[in-house]
Amino acid sequence: METKKALPILFLVMFLVMVGFGIIIPVIPFYAENIGASPAELGWLMAVYSLMQLLFAPVWGRVSDRIGRKPVIAIGIAGLSLSFFLTAFSTQLWMLFAARIIGGILSSANMPTVMAYVADITSEENRGKGMGIVGAATGLGFIFGPAIGGMFSKISLTTPFYIAGTISALTFFLVLFILKESLTEENRHQTKKRASLFSAFTGSVSILFLLQLFISLSLSGLEATFAYFAAKKAGLGTVQLGYIFMIMGLASAIVQGGLIGRLTKKFGEGAVIQGGIIVSAIGFGCILLVKDFTTAAIYLTIFGVGNGVIRPTVSALITKRSMAGHGSSTGLLSSFDSLGRIIGPPLGGWLFSIQAGLPYISGAILSLFAFVLYRIYVLKSSKTIFYMPELTKK
Repeated sequence: METKKALPILFLVMFLVMVGFGIIIPVIPFYAENIGASPAELGWLMAVYSLMQLLFAPVWGRVSDRIGRKPVIAIGIAGLSLSFFLTAFSTQLWMLFAARIIGGILSSANMPTVMAYVADITSEENRGKGMGIVGAATGLGFIFGPAIGGMFSKISLTTPFYIAGTISALTFFLVLFILKESLTEENRHQTKKRASLFSAFTGSVSILFLLQLFISLSLSGLEATFAYFAAKKAGLGTVQLGYIFMIMGLASAIVQGGLIGRLTKKFGEGAVIQGGIIVSAIGFGCILLVKDFTTAAIYLTIFGVGNGVIRPTVSALITKRSMAGHGSSTGLLSSFDSLGRIIGPPLGGWLFSIQAGLPYISGAILSLFAFVLYRIYVLKSSKTIFYMPELTKK
């Protein structure tokens, strides 16, 4: 399948998937509360979804290396649609947990397999651009989804789930009838020879997975606490916060969709990753100085632009350097990302309870750790090439 035809379809698929996912974000806490969930149970309800993604993303990535990308993407989107409808039908808390568990298991197929698809159809030179387009679609979906969910929740709390389920079902048919397979039979046979599920986590490339864990930890800690921080420091309410996150999301999506490809072509993935880490660390520092709506929007956007370029570029670099199949590599990366999203919110909340600025100070420190990890990766990679002279002969 030609890249020029495939990337717009993948953009639309991921945009619709994330719109559906985003629709339920502002609604599910109130929906769960109506069913009888306590705040602690609500926390577990959110965490169990990420836990399922942590466990199953590498499995789906591996499966996509064996049977192809298209069927696994279709399974993931069908699972997402099913989980939305099951949530809408839920009348008891255990039913809600079952819907979230099923959704987490099946929808964990989506992101790693789409990223593996991009790796299949792009040259190494254009890999960053392709990953950036998927990242932009994800970001835009998260912007429009919550707005749609908030609007339709006024009809009833179940309406957003029916809409999300319908959007996902339509996306399933889009994949089924329009998206073509990207993985050749030859590549599937080669992947079957690689036995280990975690074969991607070997050598110097393993450092990049740990780098993504630190980035995910810092981001999720911010997401969990910024609303409280902005209310305390600048008296901002939910509507203003919604606008701030929309501005940040748009800026991040523009950079991912329009600039990552050019930057990685000109400077390489390494420079973009390091630049993104530095900019996000500066953003963390600036957030401590928030005093009103304008400064909150500017500083959070600085952070968002820096953070937004890291994941797509790390994905591109891993699929270039890993000796495992693209699906195994992106699946394991999604797993590390999910681990950060499980640990980050409670860690950020705990730090905020000690001192309001601590989640952002720790975010800057975690960014520094990520930067150091990348420098270690460069050092180890250069040693590997030095001791394997056959790699240098072209």
